[in-house]
Amino acid sequence: MRKPLSLITTGLAAGALLLTGATYASAGADSDRAAVGPAEAAQPYKVLVVGKTLGFRHSHIDDTTNAVIELGKEHGFTVDVWDPPIGRSPGQPALTMATTPFTSTEALSKYATIMFASPVDGTNNQDPNRPRTLDDAELAAFKGYIRQGGGFVGLHAATDEMHAVPWFSQLTGGSARFRNHPAQQTATMVVESPHHPSTTMLPKKWVRFDEWYNFTSNPREDVHVLLTLDESTYNPGNGAMGADHPIAWCHNFEGGRSWYEGAGHVDSSYSDPLFLDHLLGGIEWTAGVVEGGGNCVTFPEVEEITADLADGGNRNAKLSADVADHLAAAEEAAEAGDHAAAAHILKKARGKAHGLQDDTLVAKLVDLVEWQGGLVGW
Repeated sequence: MRKPLSLITTGLAAGALLLTGATYASAGADSDRAAVGPAEAAQPYKVLVVGKTLGFRHSHIDDTTNAVIELGKEHGFTVDVWDPPIGRSPGQPALTMATTPFTSTEALSKYATIMFASPVDGTNNQDPNRPRTLDDAELAAFKGYIRQGGGFVGLHAATDEMHAVPWFSQLTGGSARFRNHPAQQTATMVVESPHHPSTTMLPKKWVRFDEWYNFTSNPREDVHVLLTLDESTYNPGNGAMGADHPIAWCHNFEGGRSWYEGAGHVDSSYSDPLFLDHLLGGIEWTAGVVEGGGNCVTFPEVEEITADLADGGNRNAKLSADVADHLAAAEEAAEAGDHAAAAHILKKARGKAHGLQDDTLVAKLVDLVEWQGGLVGW
């Protein structure tokens, strides 16, 4: 399995920012990264697509699978499929593995990332005894896989399964689960994080026809939001989330990387070059072969690291407190829309963090600087 950060050629983030014109973040954000030459081609890797369906069968699962297989041929990865015929679900008998691949963490370690392609399991009633996509043993293997650095890609109804498993809902994104959706219609998605590898190709306002989910909660506090829905551009119906309606996001979770896109219900998504480029960015980022745009780091994620470093004497306590103060001030500036101020404050935090001699904290602060700096003028 690919450990996300160990396979990334450092310096890609700065290059991506320069190419997109976001020079503010690159000027100083990468001073802690090693100077390197052009990135070498990534080695071949494997992706697992899960389509196993116990509930409503999304017609796009077959299209998704075939599209990902083609993406793999073009971009250096191979694909295994787990989508057995079950009940009313025909599955994909010509492609599916004969038995579950979730036999152990070790068995899953061959995959750089695992995609759940809308495998609804009908557990909306929260009954813990109802059959679900992964049983207890399979879930344990998957948890181990994520905690050892595995990747997760969730498409559309990946938030409409495993409803009685809080860990899975946290993985897919801040405990936000599918609630309901209005009739399929055209709506506008707004890009919030323009320099992530899955968004660099998107227009600031992305107009699409799709099935738009309302969620049980807003995941913003726990994830790095990539795209939001502008509810003024369509009728969200009962369950509308209001002015802040995240629809795509990513985050670093228990050692692994998670990326989710709520669109993608309509079959035509998987012949749309722009949507496929967006999806490819999610696959490659969770697989650890690309980085950029702040790598989905969030303020709470860095605050937790800082708090853990407070022990170890008066010096560590003082430095940790200083970093925490800077983080709080930067977050306040970011929420107010003053991204230049946020990036400036975060650079101060990075300077203090060096004294704590924790490479992870420094790297995460570099990511925060890159993210906030890249939003200046957006």
